[in-house]
Amino acid sequence: MKEEALELPTAAGKLSGTLALPDLAPPWDLVLLIGGAGPTDRDGTSLLADQGSVPMKQLAHTLAKAGIGSLRYDKRGVGASVHPGLREEDLRFRHLVDDAVALLQHLDADVRWRAPVLLGHSEGALIAALAARDSAARAVAYVAGAGEKASDLMRAQLLGRLPEILELPALAMLELLEAEHVVEDPPEALTLLFRPTVQPYLISWFRYDPAEVLEDLELPLLLVHGTADPQAASGAQRLRAARPDARLLLVEGMDHALAIGGDAEGGVRHVAAAVAALVLSVQVEAA
Repeated sequence: MKEEALELPTAAGKLSGTLALPDLAPPWDLVLLIGGAGPTDRDGTSLLADQGSVPMKQLAHTLAKAGIGSLRYDKRGVGASVHPGLREEDLRFRHLVDDAVALLQHLDADVRWRAPVLLGHSEGALIAALAARDSAARAVAYVAGAGEKASDLMRAQLLGRLPEILELPALAMLELLEAEHVVEDPPEALTLLFRPTVQPYLISWFRYDPAEVLEDLELPLLLVHGTADPQAASGAQRLRAARPDARLLLVEGMDHALAIGGDAEGGVRHVAAAVAALVLSVQVEAA
């Protein structure tokens, strides 16, 4: 296996990533790896200390050993994906989808690659599903992705965890944002969650119901959830109900970061094996 840098100028800045190339003659199958929420780099490392990291680099290398190439990339405004003048208040969820589509279109002109499979982790799972509708994707792997709207997840996380004096205002603000109304002066104690500069992004994110997006997605779908992941396991059945034809992999003991029992890379081999099987299945269908 070897790696190759990729840089793609865009109207808004530059996207930068790493291609993992298998030790086989091209053309190669391609998996686009899309990271999770927040400022996340190509290897799955979050710049926010409390969010930890996901072993995307290890996943790319494991896929390459199975003969499958991949592209992983820094999200807009993170690492080497420089977007001069990017302000938090200007970012929208759709921008992240557009970035994934732009990378796919760029690679589509490269004869070394076959039509891609999209793999998104956490928030990236929804990005992958939306990007697949606007690209030549062959399938989607929805890994540790939510089954409910982001606003419903936030509501569940806030209930019972805030002092009563803050819980009611927080829930009221969520309702306003769901209705696409900004909140000019959130309580100081809730500023981190509902600061005015992040509200436009939240509004744009809250519009999407993952189950509805997947129901409308006319592509093969792999759902991967860990039994130790409270963020995703609760929505697994809702997603399966929306797409009863999807392959569902429940990994025993795997948490949201793909770790199993403290092994940071414990879930990688399970995810990589399932994705390799998905790639093979779409190869057969295309033959």
